[in-house]
Amino acid sequence: MSEPQPERPKTPELSGVDLARQALVAAKEQARARGAAAQQKKQARRGGLRSGARADGRDPLPLGAAINRLITERGWETPAAVGGVMGRWPQLVGPEVAQHCEPQRYDEDARVLTVQCDSTAWATQLRLLAPTLVARLNEDLGHGTVKMIKVLGPGGPGRRYGPLRAPGSRGPGDTYG
Repeated sequence: MSEPQPERPKTPELSGVDLARQALVAAKEQARARGAAAQQKKQARRGGLRSGARADGRDPLPLGAAINRLITERGWETPAAVGGVMGRWPQLVGPEVAQHCEPQRYDEDARVLTVQCDSTAWATQLRLLAPTLVARLNEDLGHGTVKMIKVLGPGGPGRRYGPLRAPGSRGPGDTYG
């Protein structure tokens, strides 16, 4: 014989208000899930999360910081520093030398700064000051940035060609030397 099993207490069947409450809870959960999915789709369309109250990588940068970041990312530190030297030339060499000599170009591969002077006397003077100037520039820009300063003297007068010149003439240099 089988033993009679004890009767399990039946869960009362929901009716009326209880059934409505349970349906409302389920509907709210489904709406929350749909809302979260819709929010994720919306964020994906906009390009991800938006910046909030705290700073993060997507916030706008001040112009100076953006330029510095660009220079660093592209590896333009040395050319930018040398360009700054050309702008600060009078402070680096002194006002008297800056009046008579000005930087022309910088060759990054050879690390040579070319400077032109307005007279041969100033060109000679700058050639004598070149080692000191190279040391000062490297102290300001970083070791090894400038290896040599190429000093150019004043440019001669431009060559003029025309009907009043003798054929084969080299201009003023013919008579002076």
